[in-house]
Amino acid sequence: MPQMMPLNWLTLFMFFTMIFFIYNSMNYFSFLYTIKTFKSKKHNISFNWKW
Repeated sequence: MPQMMPLNWLTLFMFFTMIFFIYNSMNYFSFLYTIKTFKSKKHNISFNWKW
């Protein structure tokens, strides 16, 4: 029945877009990055100028 063909295309489009979004979200949230914490040390360089 050709009248039902647009519905079929619409359901396939929705199906593949949902799979696409689910796949992208799983790839985005699957990485666990290690948080790099570092302590910045302030070095006070004192110059003793002897003229």
